[in-house]
Amino acid sequence: MNEDLVRFLKARLDEEADLARRCDGDGCGEWSAHGHTVDFCQVDLSGFHPTIALHVALHDPARVLREIEAKRRILARHVRDPSPSDDLRDLASPYTGHPDFPARA
Repeated sequence: MNEDLVRFLKARLDEEADLARRCDGDGCGEWSAHGHTVDFCQVDLSGFHPTIALHVALHDPARVLREIEAKRRILARHVRDPSPSDDLRDLASPYTGHPDFPARA
């Protein structure tokens, strides 16, 4: 069961890292919010409510990639556990609605 959860988590982290990289997360700089506008490094997009602009900027691809690497380090510490630890269950919890979510996680 632990192997299924680890495999599932690795696949989700790979997908998210790939998406972040496709959003130029490997070097464009940090996204930032300025009132109703999000600066995506290469283009500004306005029309957001300021709170939404801050939320979007928080998901800057470079930051997402750093978060994914931190999750990978946590995952690596638990790969050999015989059953899913609370840490692995916590890492998996955002994905409970995913069609590949392990039934016994």
